[in-house]
Amino acid sequence: MAACLVPACSVEPVADPRVPGPAARRIVTQRVSAVVVTERDDLSRWMNRGFAVSNAPGDADGGSATPISADGYFLTADHVLARMEGRNVFVIYGRGARLAPVKARVVWRSGGADLALLHIPAKTPDYYRWSSPDRWLPEGSGVIHGGIATGSKSESGKLGTSLAPEARFTGNRKFKIDIPLQPGDSGGPVVDAHGALVGINSAVEFLVPMETAFFVDSEACRPNTRRIESVIQMDRARNNRPNPAVE
Repeated sequence: MAACLVPACSVEPVADPRVPGPAARRIVTQRVSAVVVTERDDLSRWMNRGFAVSNAPGDADGGSATPISADGYFLTADHVLARMEGRNVFVIYGRGARLAPVKARVVWRSGGADLALLHIPAKTPDYYRWSSPDRWLPEGSGVIHGGIATGSKSESGKLGTSLAPEARFTGNRKFKIDIPLQPGDSGGPVVDAHGALVGINSAVEFLVPMETAFFVDSEACRPNTRRIESVIQMDRARNNRPNPAVE
C-alpha cells in the first residue's frame, strides 16, 4: 500500500510512442508568428505586398514567436532581440492566412535562458497551452516545431532530453530535439503529439570535423511555466488589464 502513495512522477515513464500528426500540425499552422526588429515605424507596406522578401526592411533582424495567451503575450528567443536598442519590435501574428504586424512591448528578458516575453495590444485567440508541468516529458517523446524558417516543411522528431515535472526544478531548462533548425526558427514553439507547447526553439548545434559540418542536435528551452504566468499576471496588474481567463 505504501508503494501506491509514492507520486507517479517519481519514476520516469516510457516515452509516448505517438508522433505529432495532422491535428498537431494544424495547431502549429494556425499559430504561426514572427518577430521583426527594425528602425521602420510601420510595416503595412510590406504587409500589403504579401511580406515579399524584396520589400522587407533592409535593416531587419527577426525570428519566430510563440503566442501563449489570449491577450497578446508571446515568447521568443532573447537573442532575436540582441540589436533592439533604439529600434522597433513587431510581432506578426498568424491566424490562418491572415497575418498582421503589430508593435510589441518587451515585458521580460533572460539572456541565460535565451527567452523573452513580448506583449502586443491585440487579441490572440489562437495560442498555445503548455504541456502539463506536473508530468514527465520523457526522452524520445515525439515533437514538431513551428519556426518560420523550416517549421512548415520539417519532419517530426523526438526529445533528446528528458524533462522532469516542474516541481523538481526552479528555473528554466535547456533540452535537445533531433530536428535541424535554421536562422529564423529561433523563438518558435516545440510542440508535442497533442499540440501542447513543450518549449521554445533556441539554437542549433553542429559538429565540424575538418571541412564538413554535421548536424548534432537543436537546443530549446522550457521555462518554469508558473514563473512565466506570474510575470504575465504582474504585467496585467501594472497595466490595469484583466485576465481573459476570468472575464
